[in-house]
Amino acid sequence: MTLDESIKNGPMRPAQIWICLMCVLLAMIDGYEVVAMPFSMPTIARAWNLPNSQVGYLLSAGIFGMALGALFVSPLADKIGRRRHVLLCLAAITTLMAVSGLCASLWQLVAVRAAAGLFIGAMISSLNIIVSEYSSDRRRGLVMGLYGAGLPMGSALAGFAMAPMLKSFGWQAPFFFGSLLTGAMLLVVLFYLPESIEYLVHRRPKDALKTYNRIAARMGYAPVDVLPQARASSESLTKKSGVGELLQPPLLARTAFLWIGYALLISSFYFANTWTAKIISDATGDAYLGVRIAMLIQFGGVLGAVLYGLLTLWINGRLATILLLVLGGVAFTLYAQFSGVVSAAMMLAFVIGICANGGVAAFYAISPTIYPTVLRGTGVGLMIGFGRGVAILAPLLTGYMLSSYWTPFDAYRFFAIVMALSAVATVGLHMTYRNSRISAAKA
Repeated sequence: MTLDESIKNGPMRPAQIWICLMCVLLAMIDGYEVVAMPFSMPTIARAWNLPNSQVGYLLSAGIFGMALGALFVSPLADKIGRRRHVLLCLAAITTLMAVSGLCASLWQLVAVRAAAGLFIGAMISSLNIIVSEYSSDRRRGLVMGLYGAGLPMGSALAGFAMAPMLKSFGWQAPFFFGSLLTGAMLLVVLFYLPESIEYLVHRRPKDALKTYNRIAARMGYAPVDVLPQARASSESLTKKSGVGELLQPPLLARTAFLWIGYALLISSFYFANTWTAKIISDATGDAYLGVRIAMLIQFGGVLGAVLYGLLTLWINGRLATILLLVLGGVAFTLYAQFSGVVSAAMMLAFVIGICANGGVAAFYAISPTIYPTVLRGTGVGLMIGFGRGVAILAPLLTGYMLSSYWTPFDAYRFFAIVMALSAVATVGLHMTYRNSRISAAKA
Protein backbone atom coordinates (compact mmCIF):
# COMPACT_ATOMS: atom_id res chain seq x y z
CA MET A 1 0.00 0.00 0.00
CA THR A 2 1.45 3.39 -0.99
CA LEU A 3 1.75 6.32 1.39
CA ASP A 4 -1.19 8.23 -0.07
CA GLU A 5 -3.34 5.07 0.08
CA SER A 6 -2.35 4.53 3.72
CA ILE A 7 -3.35 8.11 4.54
CA LYS A 8 -6.67 7.79 2.72
CA ASN A 9 -7.63 4.40 4.18
CA GLY A 10 -6.20 4.69 7.69
CA PRO A 11 -7.18 6.73 10.75
CA MET A 12 -6.11 10.36 11.12
CA ARG A 13 -2.63 10.33 12.72
CA PRO A 14 -1.19 13.18 14.85
CA ALA A 15 1.04 14.40 12.00
CA GLN A 16 -1.96 14.60 9.66
CA ILE A 17 -3.96 16.51 12.26
CA TRP A 18 -1.09 19.00 12.73
CA ILE A 19 -0.77 19.55 8.96
CA CYS A 20 -4.51 20.18 8.65
CA LEU A 21 -4.39 22.47 11.70
CA MET A 22 -1.63 24.52 10.04
CA CYS A 23 -3.84 24.96 7.00
CA VAL A 24 -6.73 26.03 9.26
CA LEU A 25 -4.43 28.67 10.81
CA LEU A 26 -3.45 29.86 7.33
CA ALA A 27 -7.13 30.04 6.38
CA MET A 28 -7.70 32.15 9.51
CA ILE A 29 -4.94 34.52 8.37
CA ASP A 30 -6.65 34.65 4.97
CA GLY A 31 -9.92 35.43 6.74
CA TYR A 32 -8.29 38.32 8.57
CA GLU A 33 -6.85 39.73 5.36
CA VAL A 34 -10.11 39.39 3.43
CA VAL A 35 -12.07 41.51 5.96
CA ALA A 36 -9.31 43.99 6.79
CA MET A 37 -10.63 46.32 4.10
CA PRO A 38 -14.41 45.94 4.65
CA PHE A 39 -14.07 46.38 8.43
CA SER A 40 -11.77 49.40 7.99
CA MET A 41 -13.94 50.84 5.22
CA PRO A 42 -16.28 53.04 7.33
CA THR A 43 -13.23 54.68 8.96
CA ILE A 44 -11.40 55.11 5.62
CA ALA A 45 -14.53 56.48 3.91
CA ARG A 46 -14.92 59.15 6.59
CA ALA A 47 -11.21 60.01 6.65
CA TRP A 48 -11.01 60.41 2.86
CA ASN A 49 -14.65 61.54 2.31
CA LEU A 50 -15.39 58.77 -0.22
CA PRO A 51 -18.79 58.38 -1.97
CA ASN A 52 -20.34 54.90 -2.27
CA SER A 53 -19.25 54.52 -5.90
CA GLN A 54 -15.57 54.91 -4.92
CA VAL A 55 -16.07 52.66 -1.89
CA GLY A 56 -17.18 50.00 -4.38
CA TYR A 57 -13.87 50.22 -6.25
CA LEU A 58 -11.89 49.87 -3.04
CA LEU A 59 -13.92 46.87 -1.88
CA SER A 60 -13.65 45.21 -5.31
CA ALA A 61 -9.87 45.69 -5.62
CA GLY A 62 -8.94 42.76 -3.39
CA ILE A 63 -11.50 40.49 -5.05
CA PHE A 64 -10.15 41.48 -8.47
CA GLY A 65 -6.65 40.54 -7.32
CA MET A 66 -7.88 37.24 -5.86
CA ALA A 67 -9.54 36.36 -9.16
CA LEU A 68 -6.35 37.04 -11.14
CA GLY A 69 -4.28 35.16 -8.56
CA ALA A 70 -6.51 32.11 -8.72
CA LEU A 71 -6.46 32.17 -12.53
CA PHE A 72 -2.79 32.91 -13.21
CA VAL A 73 -0.79 32.22 -10.03
CA SER A 74 -2.60 29.12 -8.71
CA PRO A 75 -1.59 26.90 -11.68
CA LEU A 76 2.05 27.62 -10.78
CA ALA A 77 1.59 25.20 -7.85
CA ASP A 78 1.27 22.30 -10.30
CA LYS A 79 4.79 23.12 -11.53
CA ILE A 80 6.75 24.23 -8.42
CA GLY A 81 4.84 22.28 -5.77
CA ARG A 82 2.19 23.23 -3.21
CA ARG A 83 4.64 23.97 -0.39
CA ARG A 84 6.82 26.40 -2.38
CA HIS A 85 3.69 28.00 -3.75
CA VAL A 86 2.31 28.65 -0.26
CA LEU A 87 5.65 30.10 0.89
CA LEU A 88 5.81 32.43 -2.11
CA CYS A 89 2.28 33.66 -1.48
CA LEU A 90 2.86 34.21 2.25
CA ALA A 91 6.03 36.24 1.62
CA ALA A 92 4.18 38.49 -0.84
CA ILE A 93 1.14 38.92 1.42
CA THR A 94 3.34 39.85 4.40
CA THR A 95 4.98 42.62 2.39
CA LEU A 96 1.82 43.96 0.75
CA MET A 97 -0.19 44.07 3.98
CA ALA A 98 2.47 46.37 5.44
CA VAL A 99 2.52 48.52 2.28
CA SER A 100 -1.29 48.86 2.50
CA GLY A 101 -0.93 50.74 5.77
CA LEU A 102 1.45 53.21 4.12
CA CYS A 103 -0.90 54.25 1.29
CA ALA A 104 -1.87 57.92 1.17
CA SER A 105 -4.60 57.96 -1.50
CA LEU A 106 -7.57 55.98 -2.78
CA TRP A 107 -5.92 54.71 -5.95
CA GLN A 108 -2.68 53.76 -4.19
CA LEU A 109 -4.70 51.62 -1.80
CA VAL A 110 -6.75 50.14 -4.66
CA ALA A 111 -3.54 49.06 -6.44
CA VAL A 112 -1.89 47.58 -3.35
CA ARG A 113 -5.04 45.72 -2.24
CA ALA A 114 -5.38 44.26 -5.75
CA ALA A 115 -1.75 43.09 -5.58
CA ALA A 116 -2.28 41.53 -2.15
CA GLY A 117 -5.42 39.82 -3.40
CA LEU A 118 -3.37 38.25 -6.19
CA PHE A 119 -1.50 36.07 -3.69
CA ILE A 120 -4.38 35.57 -1.24
CA GLY A 121 -6.46 34.08 -4.05
CA ALA A 122 -3.59 31.96 -5.33
CA MET A 123 -2.76 30.43 -1.95
CA ILE A 124 -6.27 29.16 -1.20
CA SER A 125 -6.26 26.51 -3.95
CA SER A 126 -2.99 25.00 -2.68
CA LEU A 127 -4.30 24.88 0.88
CA ASN A 128 -7.50 23.14 -0.29
CA ILE A 129 -5.47 20.44 -2.01
CA ILE A 130 -3.05 19.88 0.88
CA VAL A 131 -5.90 19.48 3.38
CA SER A 132 -7.75 17.12 1.04
CA GLU A 133 -4.67 14.96 0.40
CA TYR A 134 -3.65 14.64 4.06
CA SER A 135 -7.18 13.74 5.25
CA SER A 136 -8.47 10.19 5.48
CA ASP A 137 -11.36 9.26 3.20
CA ARG A 138 -13.62 8.68 6.19
CA ARG A 139 -12.97 12.09 7.76
CA ARG A 140 -12.32 14.24 4.67
CA GLY A 141 -15.73 15.93 4.65
CA LEU A 142 -15.47 16.78 8.34
CA VAL A 143 -11.85 17.97 8.04
CA MET A 144 -12.64 20.11 5.00
CA GLY A 145 -15.57 21.59 6.90
CA LEU A 146 -13.31 22.47 9.83
CA TYR A 147 -10.75 23.88 7.41
CA GLY A 148 -13.50 25.92 5.78
CA ALA A 149 -14.35 27.29 9.22
CA GLY A 150 -10.86 28.80 9.40
CA LEU A 151 -11.61 31.69 7.06
CA PRO A 152 -14.77 32.95 8.84
CA MET A 153 -13.15 32.25 12.22
CA GLY A 154 -10.21 34.46 11.26
CA SER A 155 -12.63 37.09 9.99
CA ALA A 156 -14.67 36.99 13.21
CA LEU A 157 -11.59 37.28 15.43
CA ALA A 158 -10.43 40.11 13.17
CA GLY A 159 -13.53 42.03 14.16
CA PHE A 160 -12.62 41.78 17.84
CA ALA A 161 -9.05 42.89 17.13
CA MET A 162 -9.84 45.64 14.62
CA ALA A 163 -12.53 47.53 16.53
CA PRO A 164 -10.15 48.79 19.27
CA MET A 165 -7.29 49.22 16.77
CA LEU A 166 -9.42 51.40 14.50
CA LYS A 167 -10.62 53.49 17.41
CA SER A 168 -7.17 53.98 18.96
CA PHE A 169 -4.71 53.94 16.05
CA GLY A 170 -6.64 54.62 12.83
CA TRP A 171 -7.35 52.55 9.72
CA GLN A 172 -3.68 51.70 9.08
CA ALA A 173 -3.25 49.60 12.25
CA PRO A 174 -5.17 46.48 11.06
CA PHE A 175 -2.92 46.20 8.01
CA PHE A 176 0.33 46.46 9.99
CA PHE A 177 -0.97 43.89 12.50
CA GLY A 178 -1.99 41.59 9.63
CA SER A 179 1.52 41.80 8.20
CA LEU A 180 2.98 40.64 11.54
CA LEU A 181 0.55 37.70 11.72
CA THR A 182 1.31 36.60 8.17
CA GLY A 183 5.06 36.86 8.74
CA ALA A 184 4.77 34.63 11.82
CA MET A 185 2.84 31.99 9.84
CA LEU A 186 5.47 32.16 7.09
CA LEU A 187 8.03 30.86 9.60
CA VAL A 188 5.70 28.09 10.79
CA VAL A 189 5.08 26.92 7.22
CA LEU A 190 8.79 27.08 6.37
CA PHE A 191 9.62 24.56 9.10
CA TYR A 192 6.54 22.33 9.28
CA LEU A 193 4.37 22.23 6.13
CA PRO A 194 5.19 19.20 3.92
CA GLU A 195 4.91 18.91 0.16
CA SER A 196 1.90 17.32 -1.52
CA ILE A 197 2.51 13.56 -1.81
CA GLU A 198 0.69 13.31 -5.12
CA TYR A 199 2.78 16.16 -6.51
CA LEU A 200 5.96 14.24 -5.58
CA VAL A 201 4.68 11.05 -7.22
CA HIS A 202 3.37 12.63 -10.42
CA ARG A 203 5.87 15.43 -11.06
CA ARG A 204 8.95 13.76 -9.47
CA PRO A 205 10.98 16.91 -8.73
CA LYS A 206 14.60 16.78 -7.56
CA ASP A 207 15.02 14.79 -4.30
CA ALA A 208 11.41 13.59 -4.58
CA LEU A 209 12.22 10.17 -3.04
CA LYS A 210 14.07 11.74 -0.11
CA THR A 211 11.19 14.14 0.54
CA TYR A 212 8.65 11.31 0.18
CA ASN A 213 10.45 9.16 2.78
CA ARG A 214 10.81 12.12 5.15
CA ILE A 215 7.04 12.61 5.03
CA ALA A 216 6.47 8.85 5.47
CA ALA A 217 8.67 8.80 8.58
CA ARG A 218 6.81 11.79 9.98
CA MET A 219 3.53 9.91 9.46
CA GLY A 220 4.87 6.75 11.08
CA TYR A 221 5.14 4.70 7.87
CA ALA A 222 8.12 2.75 6.49
CA PRO A 223 10.40 4.32 3.85
CA VAL A 224 10.50 2.99 0.27
CA ASP A 225 13.36 2.36 -2.16
CA VAL A 226 11.59 3.81 -5.20
CA LEU A 227 8.66 6.15 -5.64
CA PRO A 228 5.35 4.42 -6.38
CA GLN A 229 4.03 4.57 -9.91
CA ALA A 230 1.54 7.31 -10.73
CA ARG A 231 -1.99 6.00 -11.21
CA ALA A 232 -2.73 5.22 -14.85
CA SER A 233 -5.76 7.52 -15.00
CA SER A 234 -3.63 10.46 -14.05
CA GLU A 235 -0.60 9.40 -16.08
CA SER A 236 -2.67 9.51 -19.24
CA LEU A 237 -3.27 13.19 -18.59
CA THR A 238 0.28 14.14 -17.72
CA LYS A 239 1.10 15.45 -21.20
CA LYS A 240 -2.15 17.33 -21.61
CA SER A 241 -2.89 18.80 -18.22
CA GLY A 242 -3.99 22.21 -19.45
CA VAL A 243 -7.22 24.16 -19.35
CA GLY A 244 -8.46 22.38 -22.48
CA GLU A 245 -8.85 19.09 -20.58
CA LEU A 246 -11.24 20.77 -18.15
CA LEU A 247 -13.47 21.82 -21.03
CA GLN A 248 -13.78 18.40 -22.67
CA PRO A 249 -16.01 15.44 -21.75
CA PRO A 250 -16.27 13.93 -19.19
CA LEU A 251 -15.17 17.01 -17.19
CA LEU A 252 -16.94 19.69 -19.24
CA ALA A 253 -20.41 19.50 -17.65
CA ARG A 254 -19.05 19.17 -14.13
CA THR A 255 -16.64 22.05 -14.65
CA ALA A 256 -19.43 24.28 -16.00
CA PHE A 257 -21.86 23.58 -13.15
CA LEU A 258 -19.11 23.82 -10.52
CA TRP A 259 -17.73 27.15 -11.76
CA ILE A 260 -21.15 28.75 -12.28
CA GLY A 261 -22.43 27.58 -8.90
CA TYR A 262 -19.32 28.85 -7.13
CA ALA A 263 -19.36 32.18 -9.00
CA LEU A 264 -22.96 32.88 -8.00
CA LEU A 265 -22.35 31.87 -4.38
CA ILE A 266 -19.14 33.87 -3.99
CA SER A 267 -20.87 36.96 -5.42
CA SER A 268 -23.47 36.78 -2.64
CA PHE A 269 -20.73 35.99 -0.13
CA TYR A 270 -18.73 39.09 -1.04
CA PHE A 271 -21.78 41.30 -1.08
CA ALA A 272 -22.65 40.25 2.48
CA ASN A 273 -19.06 40.43 3.72
CA THR A 274 -18.05 43.72 2.10
CA TRP A 275 -21.18 45.87 2.35
CA THR A 276 -22.96 44.86 5.56
CA ALA A 277 -20.73 46.93 7.88
CA LYS A 278 -21.06 50.02 5.66
CA ILE A 279 -24.84 49.66 5.19
CA ILE A 280 -25.50 49.28 8.92
CA SER A 281 -23.08 52.12 9.75
CA ASP A 282 -24.84 54.46 7.31
CA ALA A 283 -28.29 53.48 8.59
CA THR A 284 -27.48 53.91 12.30
CA GLY A 285 -24.61 56.40 12.32
CA ASP A 286 -22.67 53.89 14.45
CA ALA A 287 -19.58 52.55 12.63
CA TYR A 288 -18.85 50.01 15.36
CA LEU A 289 -22.38 48.55 15.28
CA GLY A 290 -21.79 47.86 11.59
CA VAL A 291 -18.55 46.03 12.41
CA ARG A 292 -20.27 44.01 15.16
CA ILE A 293 -23.09 42.86 12.86
CA ALA A 294 -20.56 42.03 10.14
CA MET A 295 -18.70 39.97 12.76
CA LEU A 296 -21.87 37.93 13.32
CA ILE A 297 -21.75 36.91 9.65
CA GLN A 298 -18.26 35.54 10.29
CA PHE A 299 -19.27 33.73 13.48
CA GLY A 300 -22.16 32.20 11.57
CA GLY A 301 -19.65 31.17 8.93
CA VAL A 302 -17.64 29.20 11.49
CA LEU A 303 -20.77 27.27 12.44
CA GLY A 304 -21.76 26.88 8.79
CA ALA A 305 -18.44 25.30 7.81
CA VAL A 306 -18.56 22.90 10.78
CA LEU A 307 -22.22 22.14 10.06
CA TYR A 308 -21.32 21.26 6.47
CA GLY A 309 -18.62 18.89 7.71
CA LEU A 310 -21.07 17.18 10.07
CA LEU A 311 -23.74 16.91 7.36
CA THR A 312 -21.28 15.05 5.12
CA LEU A 313 -21.10 12.27 7.72
CA TRP A 314 -24.73 11.46 6.84
CA ILE A 315 -25.43 12.78 3.34
CA ASN A 316 -23.49 13.39 0.13
CA GLY A 317 -21.38 16.57 0.16
CA ARG A 318 -23.12 17.97 -2.92
CA LEU A 319 -26.55 17.52 -1.32
CA ALA A 320 -25.30 19.25 1.84
CA THR A 321 -24.10 22.13 -0.36
CA ILE A 322 -27.51 22.45 -2.02
CA LEU A 323 -29.23 22.55 1.39
CA LEU A 324 -26.99 25.42 2.59
CA LEU A 325 -27.55 27.41 -0.61
CA VAL A 326 -31.34 27.11 -0.45
CA LEU A 327 -31.37 28.19 3.20
CA GLY A 328 -29.06 31.07 2.25
CA GLY A 329 -31.53 32.39 -0.31
CA VAL A 330 -34.26 32.34 2.35
CA ALA A 331 -31.99 34.13 4.87
CA PHE A 332 -31.14 36.94 2.41
CA THR A 333 -34.85 37.42 1.69
CA LEU A 334 -35.75 37.63 5.38
CA TYR A 335 -32.86 40.03 6.04
CA ALA A 336 -34.27 42.40 3.42
CA GLN A 337 -37.62 42.28 5.21
CA PHE A 338 -36.49 42.67 8.84
CA SER A 339 -33.07 44.40 8.79
CA GLY A 340 -34.62 47.59 10.20
CA VAL A 341 -34.94 45.81 13.56
CA VAL A 342 -31.45 45.56 15.08
CA SER A 343 -32.10 42.30 16.98
CA ALA A 344 -33.56 40.66 13.87
CA ALA A 345 -30.69 41.98 11.73
CA MET A 346 -28.17 40.45 14.12
CA MET A 347 -29.88 37.06 14.14
CA LEU A 348 -30.33 36.96 10.36
CA ALA A 349 -26.74 38.13 9.77
CA PHE A 350 -25.65 35.08 11.76
CA VAL A 351 -27.82 32.80 9.58
CA ILE A 352 -26.50 34.43 6.39
CA GLY A 353 -23.00 33.67 7.64
CA ILE A 354 -23.92 30.03 8.25
CA CYS A 355 -25.16 29.63 4.69
CA ALA A 356 -22.80 31.87 2.69
CA ASN A 357 -19.54 30.98 4.45
CA GLY A 358 -20.65 27.37 4.87
CA GLY A 359 -21.38 27.25 1.14
CA VAL A 360 -17.85 28.46 0.35
CA ALA A 361 -16.41 25.73 2.59
CA ALA A 362 -18.63 23.24 0.78
CA PHE A 363 -17.35 24.22 -2.67
CA TYR A 364 -13.76 24.04 -1.40
CA ALA A 365 -14.50 20.50 -0.19
CA ILE A 366 -16.20 19.13 -3.31
CA SER A 367 -14.02 20.78 -5.98
CA PRO A 368 -10.76 18.78 -5.49
CA THR A 369 -12.67 15.49 -5.81
CA ILE A 370 -13.85 16.35 -9.34
CA TYR A 371 -10.40 16.56 -10.97
CA PRO A 372 -7.49 14.10 -11.36
CA THR A 373 -4.20 14.95 -9.63
CA VAL A 374 -2.40 16.64 -12.52
CA LEU A 375 -5.42 18.87 -13.17
CA ARG A 376 -6.39 19.47 -9.57
CA GLY A 377 -4.42 22.64 -8.90
CA THR A 378 -5.46 24.10 -12.25
CA GLY A 379 -9.11 23.05 -11.91
CA VAL A 380 -9.59 24.29 -8.36
CA GLY A 381 -7.58 27.45 -9.03
CA LEU A 382 -9.60 28.28 -12.13
CA MET A 383 -12.86 27.64 -10.27
CA ILE A 384 -11.79 30.17 -7.64
CA GLY A 385 -10.49 32.58 -10.28
CA PHE A 386 -13.60 32.41 -12.44
CA GLY A 387 -15.84 32.76 -9.40
CA ARG A 388 -14.00 35.74 -8.04
CA GLY A 389 -13.75 37.27 -11.48
CA VAL A 390 -17.55 37.33 -11.56
CA ALA A 391 -17.74 38.32 -7.88
CA ILE A 392 -15.71 41.48 -8.54
CA LEU A 393 -18.97 42.92 -9.82
CA ALA A 394 -20.85 42.33 -6.55
CA PRO A 395 -19.40 45.12 -4.37
CA LEU A 396 -18.83 47.39 -7.38
CA LEU A 397 -22.39 46.95 -8.66
CA THR A 398 -23.76 47.40 -5.14
CA GLY A 399 -21.97 50.73 -4.83
CA TYR A 400 -23.64 52.02 -7.98
CA MET A 401 -27.00 50.50 -7.02
CA LEU A 402 -26.98 52.27 -3.65
CA SER A 403 -25.90 55.51 -5.33
CA SER A 404 -28.96 55.40 -7.61
CA TYR A 405 -32.51 54.32 -6.77
CA TRP A 406 -31.89 50.97 -5.08
CA THR A 407 -32.30 50.57 -1.34
CA PRO A 408 -30.14 48.21 0.77
CA PHE A 409 -33.23 45.98 1.07
CA ASP A 410 -33.44 45.69 -2.74
CA ALA A 411 -29.79 44.65 -2.84
CA TYR A 412 -30.37 41.83 -0.33
CA ARG A 413 -33.38 40.60 -2.34
CA PHE A 414 -31.27 40.61 -5.51
CA PHE A 415 -28.57 38.45 -3.92
CA ALA A 416 -31.22 36.09 -2.51
CA ILE A 417 -32.03 35.26 -6.14
CA VAL A 418 -28.31 34.82 -6.88
CA MET A 419 -28.01 32.30 -4.02
CA ALA A 420 -31.01 30.37 -5.34
CA LEU A 421 -29.45 30.18 -8.81
CA SER A 422 -26.25 28.82 -7.24
CA ALA A 423 -28.34 26.04 -5.70
CA VAL A 424 -29.80 25.24 -9.14
CA ALA A 425 -26.29 24.97 -10.64
CA THR A 426 -25.20 22.64 -7.83
CA VAL A 427 -28.23 20.44 -8.49
CA GLY A 428 -26.98 20.25 -12.09
CA LEU A 429 -23.53 19.20 -10.84
CA HIS A 430 -25.06 16.47 -8.68
CA MET A 431 -27.13 15.19 -11.60
CA THR A 432 -23.98 14.62 -13.70
CA TYR A 433 -22.88 12.00 -11.15
CA ARG A 434 -26.32 10.39 -11.13
CA ASN A 435 -26.40 10.25 -14.92
CA SER A 436 -22.89 8.72 -14.99
CA ARG A 437 -24.01 5.93 -12.65
CA ILE A 438 -27.09 5.26 -14.79
CA SER A 439 -24.97 5.10 -17.97
CA ALA A 440 -22.47 2.78 -16.28
CA ALA A 441 -25.28 0.47 -15.13
CA LYS A 442 -26.73 0.29 -18.66
CA ALA A 443 -23.29 -0.49 -20.09
